[in-house]
Amino acid sequence: MATQKFGVQRLSSAATAGLAFAVGVLVVLAAQQRRFEALRLRVAQVEQADGRNARLAEQQRFQTYLLEKALDDQDLAEVLSTINELDPTRRRQYLFANALYTNALRAHRAGDVNWDELHGHLRVICQSAIFRDYWDATRHHRASLKERSQEARVGQMVDALIRDLDESDTEEWWVVGEPPSEQD
Repeated sequence: MATQKFGVQRLSSAATAGLAFAVGVLVVLAAQQRRFEALRLRVAQVEQADGRNARLAEQQRFQTYLLEKALDDQDLAEVLSTINELDPTRRRQYLFANALYTNALRAHRAGDVNWDELHGHLRVICQSAIFRDYWDATRHHRASLKERSQEARVGQMVDALIRDLDESDTEEWWVVGEPPSEQD
């Protein structure tokens, strides 16, 4: 009987060890499965972002193409411009001012410049009297933007920059104005 009991204990110990090994393998497999799922989701996010960036780049190229056509042809510029009674030179200048602003905005959206860098780029653009005229003439265009949208916040940044530059008593324009926090 003692031999049988010893055999059962030995079998029980082997079964326990086997069960512990199996549980360990299952824990490792579950952890690997979670890691694999996290990696799969990350790859899907990167692929989605790459597709979005490719579409944005294509849209930017097409917008640039349309702008070039409008800048080269006064009749087409009249279609693209929403401001009436501009002489052809001023219309081309306004279209170019819009292109500069749009380029800065899209560089931020693409992640090429951060919020503070965008502020710096816009501060340079706001030095132009023609850009300021364009900005004032297109104020009504921005009135329909949702207040918390990214473009509305960037527009508010430009408004503040122009105001700060106008009120500044220094010739060192490159130090005027602080960027608002990105969440404002």
